[in-house]
Amino acid sequence: MVQDGVVSSGRAGELCRRYTKEDLSVFNQEEARRFLVSDSDPQKEIALAWELLYRIEPDLYDRLVSAERIHAAVLDRLPGRVARVLEVAAGTGRLTAALIGHCDDLIAVEPAAQLRRLLAKKLAHRGRGFRLHIMPGFFDSLPVPDGWAELVICCSALTPDPAHGGDAGLAEMERTCAAGGQVVLVWPNHQEWLAEHGYTYESFPGKMAMEFASLAEATDVAAIFYPHAVEQIRRRGSRFVPYDLLGVNPPRDLAYKEIGA
Repeated sequence: MVQDGVVSSGRAGELCRRYTKEDLSVFNQEEARRFLVSDSDPQKEIALAWELLYRIEPDLYDRLVSAERIHAAVLDRLPGRVARVLEVAAGTGRLTAALIGHCDDLIAVEPAAQLRRLLAKKLAHRGRGFRLHIMPGFFDSLPVPDGWAELVICCSALTPDPAHGGDAGLAEMERTCAAGGQVVLVWPNHQEWLAEHGYTYESFPGKMAMEFASLAEATDVAAIFYPHAVEQIRRRGSRFVPYDLLGVNPPRDLAYKEIGA
């Protein structure tokens, strides 16, 4: 919600204070219909701030996710090499680069044009013989035929909120998955909701830390996304920042569902 010229939220901190009412013009008509909120739900206000981040400061978002290294066991748990993979809400490629080794043909769907441009730049030098298609699209309207991919995957983006997937988005991911294939949600949200839809949850052990390029980068990024942890990060003096210090569940889990024949 926009109040007194800023995107406000009870607990979203610096991120929600970065953007003003004028920044909402960055949304196209379809994005505005989906993301602009008319009530004072704090969770929707936080989600709106993230959508603005993707479109106004995509490089800042990329600095954050570049430090979020996914647990190796999560990647090992993915199906072996398949012909086709669909990644939904690909962002700037936190997961996409790892998926290249799993398939011959990859469609990466991302609604924010600014993130798509960064993703295309990152993967411009992909290996020969590999087909990559970066496309616009939303969870509930994927530009992919029925049963196209043996693996349909998403990382840390799908929620029960219809604006960010919901039941319709989950059903759409399953629609695009081939019989015998899997829909996989890496670093999933709302485990109980997913369990109600037939998803199996797995988490892998071990302490994990965000890996920044430098201590200065760690403190700069944390000042925006984890301001409560900045002083502790400085005192530790390391570019490696444990997730438990941030109070965040690490990217070491997944939820998956096999699509029946």
